[in-house]
Formats: sequence, structure tokens, C-alpha cells
Amino acid sequence: TGIWSRPSGRRRDARSAGFTLVEVLVVVVIIGLISAGALIAFTGETRDRQLERETDRVYALLDYVRDQAELQTREFGLRADAAGYQFVTFDPQSKSWRAVEEDDALTRRELPAGLEPTLVVEGRKAVLDARKEIEDYAPQVIVFGNGDLSSFEYQLEREGEGAKGRVWSDENGLIRVDHPGVPAK
Repeated sequence: TGIWSRPSGRRRDARSAGFTLVEVLVVVVIIGLISAGALIAFTGETRDRQLERETDRVYALLDYVRDQAELQTREFGLRADAAGYQFVTFDPQSKSWRAVEEDDALTRRELPAGLEPTLVVEGRKAVLDARKEIEDYAPQVIVFGNGDLSSFEYQLEREGEGAKGRVWSDENGLIRVDHPGVPAK
């Protein structure tokens, strides 16, 4: 008769034959979004935020100390060791340096584990011993009452990685900061 027909039990439904184009596109978009997120998370810029934060803190505190020295017309100083740093002030009555106790912002700061400091003052590298009880609070960096300060470079380096943050004074007496991979400001 010329017409071929399939038995009704073996007939395949056209809708169950596979996925629609819309379903395939939705899956491709979802896979693309997941891949993009993973790519950004794992190959994005690897910044050491802790190193940046500590470098910024030293910079901000030195800038604050400079302002306080000018406002109060008295000398302040930075005293660093291998574990951290603290700010000191010159007491004219006792003619000696002492820890700053009247300003909570200038209390002793401990460096996070894994950060190693170095200090160069007037072109000479300072020896930063392990923290110990000190009797002489003489600072390595002096901030004078008129706002001038010693030429210095205080550098924090991530142990084993080589990432460095640096706070330093330039030839004009301005305090500068460098972050790993970022130009000086």
C-alpha cells in the first residue's frame, strides 16, 4: 500500500529524544559562570593584604607622630626591634627618652608572624635585636619638634616570599610608602 507505520508500542516520542537547545544553553552558561569565578579566585592578583596593612599602619603612625611633634613642639622617635616597634618621646626634665604613655595610638606594636623588619637610618643598617626589656629608649629615627626627621627606610618583608613593603623619607623630608607591585605614593 505504500504507507509504512510503526507499531504503536515502539513509537518514540519526539520530546524525549534529547535535550532542547534552551536546556543546553542554560548548562553552558552555568559552567561558564563557575569557571569564571574559579579563574578569578585562583589566578587573580595575589596581594599580601597583611603586609600592606602593616606598611600602611607604620606610614600613618609616622605621619601622625610628625604632626604631633609640630603641634606640641617636642621630639618623638621610632624605636624598632625584630618583633615590632614603638614610639618614644624626649622628656626635657629627665633629659632622657621614654615610652609615649599619654597617647594610645603610639603604644607598642607587635608585627604579625612571618614579617621581618629591616631599618636603615642615615644610610646605615640598624641592628634589630629580638624584643627584650629595655632601659635605654633612645630611638633610631628621630622626629624633631619642627617636623624634620632622620633619613630612614623601614622595610617589612614576608618571610620566604620576598614581598616587601617600605616606608621611607625622601630627600625633601617627605614620608613615602611602597607596597609590593605598587608605585610609591
